Amino acid sequence: MRTRKFLTAAALLAVSFAAASADAAQAAPTSFPEKPIRLVIGSAPGSGPDIISRALAERLFGAWGQRVVVDSRPGVAGVLSADLVLHAPADGYTWMMLTSQLLVATAVFPNIKFNLEKDFASLSLIGTTSFVLVVNPEIPAKSIKELIEYAKKTPLKYGSAGTGASEHLSGVLFTKLTGTDMLHIPYKGVAEAVAATMGKEVNLTYGVVPAVLGAVQSGRVRALGVTGPRRSQLLPDVPSISEAVPGYQTLAWYSVVAPTGVPEAVLAKTSAAISKIVKDPQFGEQLKGLGLEIVGSDRAELEKFRADQRKSITEIVKISGVDTK
Repeated sequence: MRTRKFLTAAALLAVSFAAASADAAQAAPTSFPEKPIRLVIGSAPGSGPDIISRALAERLFGAWGQRVVVDSRPGVAGVLSADLVLHAPADGYTWMMLTSQLLVATAVFPNIKFNLEKDFASLSLIGTTSFVLVVNPEIPAKSIKELIEYAKKTPLKYGSAGTGASEHLSGVLFTKLTGTDMLHIPYKGVAEAVAATMGKEVNLTYGVVPAVLGAVQSGRVRALGVTGPRRSQLLPDVPSISEAVPGYQTLAWYSVVAPTGVPEAVLAKTSAAISKIVKDPQFGEQLKGLGLEIVGSDRAELEKFRADQRKSITEIVKISGVDTK
């Protein structure tokens, strides 16, 4: 009888210990982080995500005293970086820069082996920026309204960074809402598309502000509109396309996520630290050249933003005619 009671007590003690251990795992250690963190990005060094990540890493080192190592893994619109992060331990020491481009890729190619919504926990939305619709200077249109009128009379071609890229979808939405019919010409990147516009291979293209700013300022292309809801601080004289085309909007954006399974308290501590840094005016000033509209959201705000963007991008992909099989 004593043996049975002893075993029963031991079993209850073991269950209690396991429960306590689970609770402890969910509690953020006061010393977190205790070692360097890896921030994986799906684009090349010198790109917007790389510049943003390094600025964030520098400030987090000042706040935490631990290095944040930016690991560049370009390829397949960020899919390679996502796969790498998903195979890392869910301990809070591996993050990913989630951008609009990866969300677009998962909408265009639904057979990708991971689920962006279920497999990645939100940390913070760093900021958003617009694409810019630019035309070759020989196009007579000086405004979005004039471009629409001209496009309805003259066959036009627009370039993009590739089929299914955000720039392509920006063009698809524009033609859909304006009733125009333009031929899409995909290139291997936005730099090639901008060069093709300058060289008159295509009549217009879309690119994020940093990618087109030099060409606009030199007069090699003419900026007619930005795709976001507001004018860019770097191109204050260029109106939002939505001013002429109600309902039009596409954005490029940058956020930080982690694999699901990371303890909630660690996620909360990390999110708070990133948000605080991003909202510091000096951080925004450091990234002024990217034309970013700084956000610095909390976790819930990023979750809602991701859901809204998923819905919007999925709808655009459907009307684009891009083969998603």
